[in-house]
Amino acid sequence: MTFVAYRREWLRFDLIAGLTSAAVVIPKAIAYATVAGLPVQVGLYTACVPMVVYALLGTSRSLSVSTTSTLAILTAAVLNNVLGTGDAASVAAATAVLTLIVGAMLVAAACLRLGFVADFISEPVLVGFKAGIGVVIVVDQIPKLLGIHIPRSSFAQQVMSIAHHLPTASVLTVVVGVFMIVLLVGLERVAPRMPAPLIAVATGIAGASVFGLSARGVSLVGHIPQGLPPFSVPEWSLASTYWTGAVGIALMSFTETIAAGRAFMRDDEPTPMANRELIATGVANIAGAFVGAMPAGGGTTQTAVNLHAGARSQVAELITASVALATMCLLAPILAVMPQAVLAAIVIVYSIGLVRPAEFRAILSIRRTEFVWALTAAAGVVLLGTLKGIVVAIVVSLLALAAQAANPSVYVLGRKRGANVFRPQSAEHPDDETFPGLLLLRVEGRMFFANAKFIAQKIRRELDLAKPRVVAIDLSAVPDIEYTALKALTEAAVRQRERGVAVWLVGLNRDVLAIIQRSALGKMLGREGLHFTIEVAVTRYLKFAA
Repeated sequence: MTFVAYRREWLRFDLIAGLTSAAVVIPKAIAYATVAGLPVQVGLYTACVPMVVYALLGTSRSLSVSTTSTLAILTAAVLNNVLGTGDAASVAAATAVLTLIVGAMLVAAACLRLGFVADFISEPVLVGFKAGIGVVIVVDQIPKLLGIHIPRSSFAQQVMSIAHHLPTASVLTVVVGVFMIVLLVGLERVAPRMPAPLIAVATGIAGASVFGLSARGVSLVGHIPQGLPPFSVPEWSLASTYWTGAVGIALMSFTETIAAGRAFMRDDEPTPMANRELIATGVANIAGAFVGAMPAGGGTTQTAVNLHAGARSQVAELITASVALATMCLLAPILAVMPQAVLAAIVIVYSIGLVRPAEFRAILSIRRTEFVWALTAAAGVVLLGTLKGIVVAIVVSLLALAAQAANPSVYVLGRKRGANVFRPQSAEHPDDETFPGLLLLRVEGRMFFANAKFIAQKIRRELDLAKPRVVAIDLSAVPDIEYTALKALTEAAVRQRERGVAVWLVGLNRDVLAIIQRSALGKMLGREGLHFTIEVAVTRYLKFAA
């Protein structure tokens, strides 16, 4: 919180940034409420109370906290069983308990200091997951853009239903929707500083009023309760039903929050603290649960707007929340005239941004394997649904981590001529020095039970090819060695000694050295089998070889 050190000259910047952000946050929050299958006023509630609470507790000065397209579609998936009932009271109670559970999970994670968990989803998997979410959201909004009504179902069923109902589409609704998409995209390209969502909403409301679109078959938002958010009582009995879905929402809320906070950090502010962010976001959700808000988290687009508009502190977020409050109390009747197609257009334009082909190409250009992970995460969301898609994303990330850890690199080294530089041998450096009878190897990565066998196999293969008198294994890039790996290394050293091959270990850090010295391997190698650097080992070998 930065209010204690608040400077008077910041107020003008925060005021402008807060008003500018409100012009983007409020229309998008309303639109994302419809993605979640909730009444539009829920978006206003979410853009108010959670944002105030985060501003008071959060560590990022510019982060804007309401809801996002990802959280909205996950909320829809969790509440799917109650959304179709048409019972407003049941929907409100279920939303309240879901938001409360999400908040409680975030606070509990902070108490357990689990802030590092956000880093467990790799960037390629997150790129694929968000791309899948973007595709699902766009397909979910197409019926509103066409003026047709189909029940929520799986992705494939929705696509088939849209194709089946396409002949019954409302031409005027399509015209309104397409016009809004063109307007939004055009403003984003031509005048990116303009509040495109607000302009689209205002244009839609004006068009609906002037041309009487409701009488011509264009669906409008309809009645919006005017006034302060009502006190919502969570339906405690539903906690057991929604807690599993809440885990996924809590994970994505925190992941998006910390990612946005770090991405848009000002040069003069400290890095957002992960566990403090968990508390701030968690309490924001808990408070929001009692005023009818849906699950909330930091939004990338709205945070970017806030920062670029000149926000200096969390006061900007308080101003944005104040505008949301004023909208609830004063502008609800006006918003009721807005066409549903306008909201659908806003959602589609900003959800399309989740699908980033350039990032897929960048991943593919670097590592084909991680590109496959990204595609797998995207396919998991599209084919299995958003909640199961989270599981797929996490599992793929963990498998990727396990695959990398279980297969560390083992390089054969050579010395650059005329320099004290040892590097992996390659066709690019055919002139690098090697030393007859001496094999230089470097292992990179932690050595533990899961990769001990693979490391031993790679070392054995190089030994069989080189048939050296001495093998010097550089462990400077090994941060730790676990008992199983140590045992495998010891057995390998014993076998090589029986074959007349001496084993030297080089470049051990303090912890690894202490482990080796306490082991049978350390006693077998003695001081003459341990060397500080590769250069020292080569010098000793050449001295005795001569």
